[in-house]
Amino acid sequence: MTDTAGEVAGRMAGAAQEWLDSLDMDQRLVAAGPAPGAGPEAEAERTRWFYTPTDHGGLTFHRQRPAQHRLVMRLLASGLSEAGYTTVATVLGLENVLDRVEGFSVNWGRERTRDPGMYYLRVFGRPGGLQPWGWRFGGHHVSLNYLVADGRVAAATPSFLGADPAVSPLLGGAALRPLGSAEDLARELVRSLSPGLAARAVLLPQAPNDIVAGNSASIDDRALKRRELWRPGQHSPDRPDEPATGLGGTDRQVLSLTPPPKGVPGAELDAAQRELLRALLGTYLGRVPDGVSPLPRYDDPAALDAVHLAWAGSTAAGEPHYYRLHGPRLLVEWTNVHRGANHAHAAWRDPQTDFGGDVLAAHHAAHHTR
Repeated sequence: MTDTAGEVAGRMAGAAQEWLDSLDMDQRLVAAGPAPGAGPEAEAERTRWFYTPTDHGGLTFHRQRPAQHRLVMRLLASGLSEAGYTTVATVLGLENVLDRVEGFSVNWGRERTRDPGMYYLRVFGRPGGLQPWGWRFGGHHVSLNYLVADGRVAAATPSFLGADPAVSPLLGGAALRPLGSAEDLARELVRSLSPGLAARAVLLPQAPNDIVAGNSASIDDRALKRRELWRPGQHSPDRPDEPATGLGGTDRQVLSLTPPPKGVPGAELDAAQRELLRALLGTYLGRVPDGVSPLPRYDDPAALDAVHLAWAGSTAAGEPHYYRLHGPRLLVEWTNVHRGANHAHAAWRDPQTDFGGDVLAAHHAAHHTR
């Protein structure tokens, strides 16, 4: 039997409160933030998110005891499906793999650059009850954001996972690919299109360097700069004033997120292609527990009809590429460009409910007006 959004919220609240209760005063000053909707400055911080190895805001593993680490992971498990939790835990461990890939030599002026201890947790407000509260967990290639209101999980986006390397060797000739299905299903889908549909789906022959929406608090058509992907004052890559996507002019316009959605809608796909599209959606929307996931929405043929597939770059395996799924209350973006197309980014957003903004507005209208 599927747990409801209220039952998931109850487990979240218990796990979050147990973690907060384990903290000393100094830890709690960093770990606890104002309740959602507390004011413009507090909201600007709550909705500031990153997927780079920068300060995400909150208490790191480094500043906690092993018993507290376990409580962090318990909270993560409350907000993720079993497969989602396994994937997140794998992404955390990939920091050690990436360190080896780079020869244990990258130095950004801190004690360790590729650091599985540099993941941050912060709880906003008081867990439990009917008042809004939330939590955020993030670090390199992970950003999870939740809002709970009126005793139920009301928002679970932005949700970002990445993998660097995207493919790693395992013993016996096997390969570790934490996000492999999200790549393979999308490529199978785009390569199954007729020439006419493929010409409409593939918007550019060149893939952007990063997801188009980046880490914007709200989805719009503003071109993010590379420096904006980092906390101010923290390390940022070379050429910090370049667009994060590396695109400009006409190419940027072609790949922009301006309405209506670009690409090929699900309504024009055949039955087998629609099955692929729904399975691909599941690799993103299945990150969270069933009672929270919007995946059942796409059992409605009209909802699947409205999801548009767009692609940029090569459709050949091992080549740099980008795709997105865009429709009402949905933006999924994927890139695999760097390190010889062995560095993946996979973002899931709900333009209407990211960070629970519309839910907060409705809650305050219902409970705080006379």
